[in-house]
Amino acid sequence: MHTPPLNRVAFVGTYVPRRCGLATFTHDLRAAVARLLPDADCPVVAMVDGPGLDEHPPEVRFACATDDASSGRRAAEYLNLLNADVVSLQHEYGIFGGPSGRQVLDLVHELRMPVHTTLHTVLPAPSPEHRRVMDELLGCSARVTVMTEHARGLLHTVHGIADDRIDVIPHGIPEADGGDAAVAKERFGIAGRKVMLTFGLLSPNKGIEHAIRSLPTIAARYPDVTYVIAGATHPRLLQDEGERYREILVALAESLGVADHVVFLNRYLDTGDLLAVIAAADIYLTPYLNPDQAVSGTLAYAFGSGTPVISTPYRHAEELLADGSGVLVPFGDDHAIAREVCGLLANDSHLARMRSRAHVAGRSMIWPRVAERYAAGFTASRMATLVPSAGEAVPPARRRPPEPILTHLWRLTDSAGVVQHATGDIPLRHEGYCTDDNARALALVVLVEDLGLATERSAAAAITYAAFLGHAYDPKSGRFRNFMDFSRRWREPNGSDDCLGRAIMAMATCIARARRESLRRFAMERFHPAVRAALATRSPRCWALTVVGLSEYLRRLRGDREAASSQRELTGRLLRLFLITSAPEWPWLEDVVAYENPRLCQALLLGGGSLPAARAAGLDALDWLWTIQESEGGRFAPIGCRGFLRRGGTPARFDQQPIEAQAMVAACATAYRTTGDDIWRQRAWLAFEWFHGHNVLGASIVDPHTGGCRDGLLEDRVSENQGAESTLAYLLAVVDMRQLEPAMTTTPAIIRPTRRPREARGACGR
Repeated sequence: MHTPPLNRVAFVGTYVPRRCGLATFTHDLRAAVARLLPDADCPVVAMVDGPGLDEHPPEVRFACATDDASSGRRAAEYLNLLNADVVSLQHEYGIFGGPSGRQVLDLVHELRMPVHTTLHTVLPAPSPEHRRVMDELLGCSARVTVMTEHARGLLHTVHGIADDRIDVIPHGIPEADGGDAAVAKERFGIAGRKVMLTFGLLSPNKGIEHAIRSLPTIAARYPDVTYVIAGATHPRLLQDEGERYREILVALAESLGVADHVVFLNRYLDTGDLLAVIAAADIYLTPYLNPDQAVSGTLAYAFGSGTPVISTPYRHAEELLADGSGVLVPFGDDHAIAREVCGLLANDSHLARMRSRAHVAGRSMIWPRVAERYAAGFTASRMATLVPSAGEAVPPARRRPPEPILTHLWRLTDSAGVVQHATGDIPLRHEGYCTDDNARALALVVLVEDLGLATERSAAAAITYAAFLGHAYDPKSGRFRNFMDFSRRWREPNGSDDCLGRAIMAMATCIARARRESLRRFAMERFHPAVRAALATRSPRCWALTVVGLSEYLRRLRGDREAASSQRELTGRLLRLFLITSAPEWPWLEDVVAYENPRLCQALLLGGGSLPAARAAGLDALDWLWTIQESEGGRFAPIGCRGFLRRGGTPARFDQQPIEAQAMVAACATAYRTTGDDIWRQRAWLAFEWFHGHNVLGASIVDPHTGGCRDGLLEDRVSENQGAESTLAYLLAVVDMRQLEPAMTTTPAIIRPTRRPREARGACGR
């Protein structure tokens, strides 16, 4: 399956300039992903304690306030309107409002794209409320990332998350180091000293008092030792208690007579300062007191920079230092800290080995490599939204076809014609018009009139669309220009061969079915010159569209010898292509199965009245085309326009286009009328129900209230745009089905897709 590109990855979490480890992590992850994906947009939704974005960098596009219960829903609406491919949610207890942080659920429940959640803490024994919130968050997450194997195990045992939904990705660290140790020590006024270091936001759970209590023993043996405690007091602690904890530590050092051996760097360190102070350290010390601490960004920074580590055995440290890259000491054990520090300072070679081992291991933690793994997780999250086609699909019930609803078509129509493209359901007028779509629109409103469903609006629209084709027509060549800009200037002197074929189909529909005589005369004046122009082309699709149009024309004017001769000639050309190109494993007319493919089969069937071999070839090709576009579960899965299917290759599955489903409906309906074999009516219904959700995503692409049709199926979602080609394809499919089932009044049957053995398909007399 083709891997979709990541065009927009949105990040949700606390963010700089907020001073907390999670804010720094979100910033660094976002920056690394943006560097990895330079063409992708990486907006940020920042969790804030108050309103406003004034201090945030420009990538922060939306502030989500923890004290505003509706803020999460607004943030979700914003991200939905941005149409992000995936949301990277950073979850930590305390950053989302509500009991147990349940306001995060207001956000994720409203998101219409995959959520990739990074859990910075996983509780081994959550309270019932915490567990309910976490279980619900995990249920809304396509994938989950944690930073330790222990956390992965907790997700599995506590929350029942399958291992294949969990990624273990280490905490990222900067690529650069802080430089030479001697220079770094001089910078901080500790030149020539042996340096122990603890850094991060200061709070009582860091256990720093135990490290200070170990200093008398260490300093007695190494008088040149200095313990650097770097970092500001945690903002919430500062708000509640001020600098009380720091003052306790200062008093403790003084009472133990080691105040001269302790340096407090009382400020929030940016990345440059942080790397420099790490470079100055001989030993990094994390005497943390919480055994369940899932991850420590400061430990990751120090370890990844190659600094020897002495740590208490909290979860992150246990895993990171398990191979001897550091030393573990019991919680709250001053004597063990002193013993291990003295032991390391006495053994330079052991220190060097630990430094080298940690530095090598840390290469897997640098942000570029971490970003690669996150990007893979984001892609997997997108792909996880796909409905597997291997399982048995629940077949839809055949029902009475709906009436064609033209509300969205009227949105796209102005005084010039139908506008080509739309953003969502809003016409993109600056992208102008094309004859292809106006020809389809003209055929549609004439067919709607033929069904007895005409209105004043549709009658007026028929004149508008016909006038567009009349303006596009060149009487000298018999061809039609195609693309017109919004200022009504043609962008090209001649349209494509496909455009010519579609205009011929529209003219034929007018001649065969329009009730307004002026419209039939208008079409008649242009029909035969256009058919002669089609005979001069080398385009199989133009020939096929022309044959379909000629068949419609001859339905009303059967005695027209020129039309009948043209139909025989073009059908013969298609048959010759089939006989030259096809093989038992490739019963097709070309070396590629490209776009609007069933039209080729439909033309062979319609032109086969005088050429029985063409009829057999059309059935054989259509049967094969259906088989390669049917999922194992029985869904119609048209070949995607991103690569098509080349001979000897595999079919592209995305993007799946509505024009393919409509062409298959039309071709299967023709095959049913030609053969009377009910399998073709079943297949017409299955192709029609592709529009209504019987597809590989299980997603409807139709707005039932307006008749608008979205522009196709992507790998992980439905395109939100409702352009003219897609909308007209759906509405024409509706008309095809109403013609196929004109008087369905009995209880609808369940469609049971039928597979026939290859040898049972039609033979074409080769």
